[in-house]
Amino acid sequence: MSRSSPTAVVRRFNRSYTQRVGALQESFLGTGRSLGASRVLFEVGESGTTLRDLRARLGLDSGYLSRLVAGVEDEGLVTVVPDPEDRRRRLVRLTRKGRVALRRLDDRSETLASALLAPLSPRQQQRLVEALDTADLLVRAATVTLGEVPPDHPQAQDALARYYAELDARFPGGFDPGPTTRDDLDALTAPRGAFLLAVSDGAPVACGGVRRLDADTLEIKRMWVDGSWRGAGLGTRLLRRLEDEAARLGGTRIVLDTHRSLAEALAMYARAGYRETEGYDVGNSYAQAWFEKPLAAKH
Repeated sequence: MSRSSPTAVVRRFNRSYTQRVGALQESFLGTGRSLGASRVLFEVGESGTTLRDLRARLGLDSGYLSRLVAGVEDEGLVTVVPDPEDRRRRLVRLTRKGRVALRRLDDRSETLASALLAPLSPRQQQRLVEALDTADLLVRAATVTLGEVPPDHPQAQDALARYYAELDARFPGGFDPGPTTRDDLDALTAPRGAFLLAVSDGAPVACGGVRRLDADTLEIKRMWVDGSWRGAGLGTRLLRRLEDEAARLGGTRIVLDTHRSLAEALAMYARAGYRETEGYDVGNSYAQAWFEKPLAAKH
């Protein structure tokens, strides 16, 4: 393997970084706990969480997470109790001792980060911060899970609510999605359509759907990418998957409409080979531009 290959660079960085931040030490940052146990405390945080959300954020299997949580519970750092609103869920909360341990962990993490930056010049520090910020975004983008879910799934509804809120803030006259009917949901569900959701660290970060207009044409609807993820290529990846879903459903043409205030969306569609066409849904008062693209058949 070439030393300068992309995989070699990533592997070298992993070795260097895990050594320098103390991830290899049995006692992470001198706390007497492993990195895994320390991360559990950090993710539980001051507000607490559920075991299910904790597992989703950390990407751990149930057995290993249970052992980590049991360890910090035995230390008296967390409590695990049934959720009074849903007895099937288990709530994890920090105890008073756990909050003290979390503050100590934060203080030591801050000290280590400062020590790593100290030998560098201000310009080098800025370069490192920018590089790590970009690396963090791209690594998270590479590990996003993108899959089909029902449009009425709670996480799908969360993503759509954030999408509507963004449109309301960006459109000059605001945005009102109106009521969602059962037919609206069914249109984004097989065999009439599909709805895709991108999730990172247990939270939705992008979504989009396709629905059938006629035997050959499907339409992209409700496509949204969280603002903090723009520039990571997630929108283009989602767009390709939506096109694949449309082709899988037998479509030979895909269309969409958008508002001209969404400049980044217009640029992405142009890069992806869409061409502007005549309006096909003139009753939509928020649509100002319409696009189409032929689809390759999927076998």
